[in-house]
Amino acid sequence: MSTEDRLAALEARMQEVVDRQAIFDCIKRNSRGNDRFDIDLVASSYHDDAVHELGEKQISGREYGEHANRSHGALFDANLHNVTMHMCEIDGDVAHAESYSLGVFLDKGGETGRMLAGRYIDRLEKRKGEWRIVLRRATVEVAIEGKATLPTGKTLPGSRYLRGSRDRDDPSYARPLTTDSGSRW
Repeated sequence: MSTEDRLAALEARMQEVVDRQAIFDCIKRNSRGNDRFDIDLVASSYHDDAVHELGEKQISGREYGEHANRSHGALFDANLHNVTMHMCEIDGDVAHAESYSLGVFLDKGGETGRMLAGRYIDRLEKRKGEWRIVLRRATVEVAIEGKATLPTGKTLPGSRYLRGSRDRDDPSYARPLTTDSGSRW
């Protein structure tokens, strides 16, 4: 194999690695935006013509952040979406991804909570050099609910643990990160 061929193969492999990371970052950006109620961050994970399927309902990807904020805000004091196992197949500027997700939700009042486990099944496209979701189909395959207590037997309210916020006042946005920001349960 010539040096040119080896360099071309290395460049192609490197592009695949870069694309895979950009796809996974897009999927994680969507979850972070949901948890921080950051509509712009959620919207940045979808192309303008994207569709997000929720059960039998289909909504615009651009409208999903606002929809999720309304739903999560009405029912829960906190929510965390965790993207775990992730696979994707890339074919040029189109990718199909399957990402396992765990959604943990603290019910209003903080005494009970629930966990939903499922998958994000996504078709993404790379347009103008940027990977974004074109179609998201979400499954829910496990749902568990119960008391939301710490190992001490106490609920989160009153625990004095750092509490995240659903806006840009959340400590994760602080630069530089210091111990001066954030509220406590």
